[in-house]
Amino acid sequence: MRIPSPFRDRPSGVELQLTPMIDCVFLLMVYFLWSSSFAVAELSLPGRVSTSAGGVPTAAVPLPEADFDNIVVRITAADGQPIWTMNGAPLGSLAELRQALAAVARIKRDAPVVLDAEGDVPLGDVIDAYDAARLAGLARVQFAASISAP
Repeated sequence: MRIPSPFRDRPSGVELQLTPMIDCVFLLMVYFLWSSSFAVAELSLPGRVSTSAGGVPTAAVPLPEADFDNIVVRITAADGQPIWTMNGAPLGSLAELRQALAAVARIKRDAPVVLDAEGDVPLGDVIDAYDAARLAGLARVQFAASISAP
């Protein structure tokens, strides 16, 4: 009689199970793709670099722009005519407002502009001020609102 043995009765062909290995590889790929997208990008700090004699001067890194406060355009009405002020400075006409907003847009296009119109100002004048800001290239134009007491 023969004693049963797991080693002797084993089939001769060896078969590799690759499915768990492929699953692990895909999980590692997904992990590295997701974790790499959350990495913080390093930025160059502004600094002065000296060049030696005969060296090629390098381009300087521009300094970040200063933050702007809100550009407040107040529109009031006197004798049926609109009166324009920008950050407290009076402007004579809508054309002067357009020039002032264009000057701001040349410096910083995403500067916030707040249009503050009194209640007796015609809607057409408010729309003119909004159009002037948008045509100047300013993207963040907002309207001021006051909370009235009940």
